[in-house]
Amino acid sequence: MINGLRIIAMLAALMFTALVQAEADSLQWEALDEQTQQVLKPFQEKWPELTPERRQRLKNAAGRWEKMTPEQRKKMRQRLKRWQALSAEDKARLRKRFKRFRELPPEQRRELRRKFRRFQQLPPERQEKLRERWKSMTPEERDAFRQRRKERMQNNGR
Repeated sequence: MINGLRIIAMLAALMFTALVQAEADSLQWEALDEQTQQVLKPFQEKWPELTPERRQRLKNAAGRWEKMTPEQRKKMRQRLKRWQALSAEDKARLRKRFKRFRELPPEQRRELRRKFRRFQQLPPERQEKLRERWKSMTPEERDAFRQRRKERMQNNGR
């Protein structure tokens, strides 16, 4: 009985190792299809140095890119240019904010996305006015504003 369990454990370990190796092999540059290689061309030189996790994220992003419409691709290029123009400090701040967002419960993330879409639908002048107002507030005023909004939302049944 014990020998049988050992054999099963060894077989399971071998199968796991084979799966891990197969996944790693699928992330080699040569294993990527031609279209994916074309999308990821800027990363080709550094590809061997990237972690498997980073390679997988890039491969997934390339898959999404291939499915985008020309208009969606244009918007993504614009976002990338804005990202590349940011300072290292701004990028770190945004990464931290995104991490906090991802740690929120799904309902809160949905609510924030809804509010953001609502903000985006405002005329540009109104958006700028609201941004300036926010920037001029002290941290205490911002906290008080958030609290009033929260209370108003609760009173309205949201």
